[in-house]
Amino acid sequence: MATILIVDDEKSIRRTLREILEFEKYQVDEATDGMECLVKLKKEKYDVIILDIKMPRMDGMEALERIQVLAPDIPVVMISGHATIDTAVEAVKKGAFDFISKPPDLNRLLITIRNAMDKSSLVTEAKILKRKVSKSKVQEIIGESERIALVKETIGRVGPTDARVLVLGPNGSGKELVARWLHEKSPRAEQPIVEVNCAAIPAELIESELFGHEKGAFTSAVKQRIGKFEQANGGTLFLDEIGDMSLSAQAKVLRALQENKITRVGGDKEIKVDVRVVAATNKDLRKEIAAGRFREDLYHRLAVIIIDVPPLNDRRADIPLLAQHFIAHICNEYGISPKPISEEALARLQSVNWTGNIRELRNVVERLIILSANQITEEDVIRYVLPSMASPAAPLWEVFDQFSDKESLHQYIEEEYANYKG
Repeated sequence: MATILIVDDEKSIRRTLREILEFEKYQVDEATDGMECLVKLKKEKYDVIILDIKMPRMDGMEALERIQVLAPDIPVVMISGHATIDTAVEAVKKGAFDFISKPPDLNRLLITIRNAMDKSSLVTEAKILKRKVSKSKVQEIIGESERIALVKETIGRVGPTDARVLVLGPNGSGKELVARWLHEKSPRAEQPIVEVNCAAIPAELIESELFGHEKGAFTSAVKQRIGKFEQANGGTLFLDEIGDMSLSAQAKVLRALQENKITRVGGDKEIKVDVRVVAATNKDLRKEIAAGRFREDLYHRLAVIIIDVPPLNDRRADIPLLAQHFIAHICNEYGISPKPISEEALARLQSVNWTGNIRELRNVVERLIILSANQITEEDVIRYVLPSMASPAAPLWEVFDQFSDKESLHQYIEEEYANYKG
């Protein structure tokens, strides 16, 4: 049975609408103003809201804006005894499904409610379909090494909770993938995951990006903007490269995490938000704290759980699996059959110094697919990969073992030193 929330300060209007809607087999709830509406909305789920414009404490227009943030998928039908064309246009622009004058035409009201519910059902079905598609697009975490097995196990344990997670690891190691799987394993999986690359946004714009801004807050603020915290409401906010965030933005993020409230730039209203924060960085935040570039209190708020994603050099045993996975994926993108790769070629790839980690390996595999013949061979790796890669340095004892006497070793050291100085 569909549930409708009637929000109106006039008791007679609420009673009349309740009787009509209950006769039509709807379940009905009531609120006397916008503030009570929002309180009920946080506790109950409604299919349609009928919202009066003129009310005490919080009027309908302000309540409509809050509803769009709190529950954007619930259709809102606005009603008013002082309706004008401008008011109706403004209400629809702010997200209302329809606008009806008081006293409402009952037939039109019932038709509008049915249409609103039909639209709501279509939106829900579209979200479910989109969700199924997006789930299929979340890449699997490839690997069976001990380090990556620990990462998977931690995701499995932490994902279903609301605990904040700090993901550490070098660039290209897969920190974003870890964040996506934490979201997929959580009860928030049906809600959005919103990503923010803190390193890619100028320091003067990061606060507006995260918290939004009001119209006129600064020169280029020609209209209101909803920030990433509000966009992620009910879901997950992924703060990538948080080590590059300015101290002023860090202070506001800390407050948002402490109080679950934000304030838009240029505004004074506190807006409640419900987000799970997953942060990631390639920096040593302890060193950043010691240097005065990162807040220690924010670090402790973020690092409830720490997941350390290993560099590819620390999980070389996974390279054959990763290479085969990338071959299948890239060949599928190119519309060709997967190209076989020899065991010798895989062994060569395992000997490379992967400074760019998983991202670099994918690029190398794509290069080999394009430039090799019918099979990726060891010769292809030697020709197309090794010249552009840095080989890992051999241990000193392996270098020393190559020389049978001290004179030859001393000569080798002098030559290497001369090359270095040159």
